[in-house]
Amino acid sequence: MDGKVVFVTGAKGGLGTFVTRRFLATGATVVGASRSISHQEFPVANFVPISVDLTKAAPAREAIDSVASRFGRLDILVHVAGGFAGGPSIAETDDATWDQMRDVNLSSAFYVLRAAIPHLRKAGQGRIIAIGSLTALEPHAGLAAYVTFKSALSVLVRTAAVENRDAGVTANLILPGTMDTPANRKSMPQADFSKWLEPSAVAELAVWLAGHDAAHVTGASIPIE
Repeated sequence: MDGKVVFVTGAKGGLGTFVTRRFLATGATVVGASRSISHQEFPVANFVPISVDLTKAAPAREAIDSVASRFGRLDILVHVAGGFAGGPSIAETDDATWDQMRDVNLSSAFYVLRAAIPHLRKAGQGRIIAIGSLTALEPHAGLAAYVTFKSALSVLVRTAAVENRDAGVTANLILPGTMDTPANRKSMPQADFSKWLEPSAVAELAVWLAGHDAAHVTGASIPIE
């Protein structure tokens, strides 16, 4: 992917770290976005950090536009950023939880997609890859806010696929099962970690979807567990 410019959201999270490293290994220029991130976290020449709150429309657009302006192009968007909250029933879910799940799992994706799509269309073979959740395929008690907005993310990405097929842009969603990340180990210490999905497998799938071999794959929601 020499010469390609990749924008990765949530670049230093439990999964984002693997995705960022894997795309860096392809030789692409990787712009990693997170609320707080520095070059020291990925100390290679082809990494560029951007500290930004993507749950806000204006900062998201400014970040995307700055990348396109600096490099003259944007080829690949990998939207990893998201968050999890669960436990309460619908009747017990407070406004703060609902708003948080909406902002981190749906609004951030909308703001980033809205800003990135014009640049991806200019690239001629733009790629959109978003990380959803296998959980969001079905309703789950106690996960109303999380599942609602992860499900909506799927519709948003598939709509992007339909709207941008004419420009050679593909848009696909990866649906991981429970991943072996530090955060998941901390929240579920009694689980059998050996049965969990390695984040590196998700990163490999993202790179494949960004490549030439996946040029005809679009509008797909791909489960991996």
